[in-house]
Amino acid sequence: MNQYRVDGSLIIAVDHGFGNMKTANIVFSNGMAVYDTEPIMSRDYLFFAGKYYVLNQGHKPYASEKINDDDFYILTIAAIAKELRLRGITREQVHLAVGLPLKWRDVQQEEFKKYLLRNKHVEFTYCGSKYFVEITGCSVMPQCYAAVAEKLGSYQGLNMLADIGNGTMNVMYLQDGRTIEKKMWTEILGVKQCALLIHDAVLNKFQVELDESLLNSYLMKGRADVDEEYLKFMEETAKTYVQSIFLKLKELGYNSKLMKLHFMGGGAKLVELFGEYEPARVSFNHDICANAKGFEYFCYLAMRKRRRA
Repeated sequence: MNQYRVDGSLIIAVDHGFGNMKTANIVFSNGMAVYDTEPIMSRDYLFFAGKYYVLNQGHKPYASEKINDDDFYILTIAAIAKELRLRGITREQVHLAVGLPLKWRDVQQEEFKKYLLRNKHVEFTYCGSKYFVEITGCSVMPQCYAAVAEKLGSYQGLNMLADIGNGTMNVMYLQDGRTIEKKMWTEILGVKQCALLIHDAVLNKFQVELDESLLNSYLMKGRADVDEEYLKFMEETAKTYVQSIFLKLKELGYNSKLMKLHFMGGGAKLVELFGEYEPARVSFNHDICANAKGFEYFCYLAMRKRRRA
């Protein structure tokens, strides 16, 4: 477990996914249940500002703006709590390293930083322990690029990267490890779109509502404990979604004969299972914490560079 520190502050990365929250070491869903009294059935809850927030309660509805309500702020505190608990620390100075989709970062980053830095001193209770945190700063990184920041030199020749999250797909080119600034895109083509396709297709075909947990399990593993007729229909719909991914990539210039293609994020598994591609020219990174790890590394280098300047 890396521990990046600059000027006494521990850098903690938080990847605010539209489906899951990720740190460099931990994944939890972004759905919460809020109570005025202490929960009886769960210990995975955060007590903050007079409310109890039970974590890992399904998924938050998709919204392109993450600052429209307090949810992602509370989830950020929860992510800090989980990372500090993992380290056995209850009092710490923290510098946040976060990310936004490639094409939205420039427009949204200042408001997002302001949103996350609203309280310099934060006190909360998690899993029975009290925590005292000073948030000393926040750096906003580009998603997708951050996931490969530590190994840019290995991307020789022309490469296309496709980072498929729950809400968006970030696409960018690398030429000999260097970004091509005019070739970066953020598309609303994340795994959530596949989930909606499967849900609606099954509902229309069989008049049955798929349970969210069953659907999420299928999207992660490509299999589910359901009748073969349902499973076959779900697979056909997943293939349709993956075909739409490749169609979009071709619109953005993908040519398997001229470049290599690298998938990452939660949607990489769906493409690997249900896509048609040349295995020798397509790779998959299934570490859904890759962006968060990159945020920490990228942030550490940038802060060290500024410190020496």
